[in-house]
Amino acid sequence: MRSATDHVAQALALVEPLGVERVPLASALGRALAEPVRAAADAPPFRTTSMDGYAVRSNEGAPGLWEVSADVPAGIAPAPLAAGTVARVMTGAPMPDGADAVVPVEDTDRGVDRVEIHRWPAAGAFVREAGEDLHRGDEVLGGARLLRAVDLAASAAAGAPDVSVVRRPRVGVLITGDEVRPPGSALEPGQIFDASSTTLPALVEEWGGECVGVRVVGDTDQAVVDALDSLEADLLITAGGVSAGAYDVVKSALVPHGVWFGPVAMQPGKPQGLGLWRGVPIVCMPGNPVSVVATFLVVVAPMMREMLRLPSPAVGTAVAGVGWRCPPGRAQLMPVRFEGVRVVPATAGGSGSHLIGSLAQAEAFAVIAADVSEVLPGDTVGLMGITP
Repeated sequence: MRSATDHVAQALALVEPLGVERVPLASALGRALAEPVRAAADAPPFRTTSMDGYAVRSNEGAPGLWEVSADVPAGIAPAPLAAGTVARVMTGAPMPDGADAVVPVEDTDRGVDRVEIHRWPAAGAFVREAGEDLHRGDEVLGGARLLRAVDLAASAAAGAPDVSVVRRPRVGVLITGDEVRPPGSALEPGQIFDASSTTLPALVEEWGGECVGVRVVGDTDQAVVDALDSLEADLLITAGGVSAGAYDVVKSALVPHGVWFGPVAMQPGKPQGLGLWRGVPIVCMPGNPVSVVATFLVVVAPMMREMLRLPSPAVGTAVAGVGWRCPPGRAQLMPVRFEGVRVVPATAGGSGSHLIGSLAQAEAFAVIAADVSEVLPGDTVGLMGITP
C-alpha cells in the first residue's frame, strides 16, 4: 500500500508552476501574488489631520478665544495659516503651512468664525506626517500569498492599479455514477443526491483555481473517456469509480492509458488513481463525499499550490479533548471542531467517508499518523485547515 506521503510526492511530480499575468485590483481577490507591490508615492502624500478640529501653531498660543481664518476640508490645498489665527480642519485634510498641531473639536465650543479653545495641544498632536505609513518605493506586499481584501486595500492605498499574479490553474471535474442525481431531484430507490459536482468546483475556486467544466456521466468506459476529452484543463479531477468493483469505470477506462490505481494508506480516501490523461495530470478519488474533501485537501490542494507558486502551509497542532480509535496502518483524517482550545470529532460517526452532512460542523481535520492506533484525551494531534 502506498503511503499518503509518497502519493502526494508522486502527485507533485506531475505539475509545475504556471505563468504570470497582470490583473486589475478589482479582479485580484483570491489570486496568487507573483511579484512584490511597491508604493508609487508616500502615504500619506502630505501632512494631514487625524481629527476634526482646529489647526494651530502650538508654540504661540494658549486656551481662549481665537479667530478662525479658514475652513480646510479634505481635498483642497490650503493657504498658510495666518498669524494669530486658527484654521478649522476636517479629518484627512492637508495641514496648512505654519500649523503643527490640531485641537480636537471636542476641546472647543465648535465655533465657526471665532472659537473658544479649552485645551491647548502639544506640537504634533493629531497630525499625520507625510510618509508616516509608506514611503515611495517601499514594499507593500511581498512573498507568495493568496490575495485578501486587506492586501488589495494596501495596494490601492499605495497607488498600485494592478498586480502581478500567477495564472489560475484550469481544473476540469468529472463525476461518475448512474445513481447520482442533482440536488432537488425526486429520488428513486437506489439514487442519491450528487454533492461532488458542487463540492469540487467550490474547493477549486476556494484554493485559487478556475473550474473550467463539470461533467456528470453514467457508468460506462466510453462516457468517461468522452467527458475527459471534452475538458481543456491544466489538471483533471474525477470522483467515483476507482475501487475494485464491477462498475468502477474510471479505473477500467483509464488503466489501459497508463493511469495508476491502488490503495493509499489514508482514511477516508483509500482507493486512489493518479497519472496523466493525454498529457494532463489527473487525480482520481473515491466518490464518497468526505473522501472527496479529504483527497482534495491532501492531494489536489498541494498540487494547486505548486502550480500557483505558493509554499506549503505550516502544519498546525492541537490537543485532543476526547479520545478516539484510528484505522490500523492508515493515516487518519478526522473532521474536528474546537471546544475551547481543544479539538473533538465533528461528526458522531468519526472519520466515516459518507458523513458529509456533519462535515459542515468541522473547523479542521486532525491528521493522525498511520502507526497510531488510538488518540487519547490530551494527546497532541496534527491539524490541517479546511480553507487556504
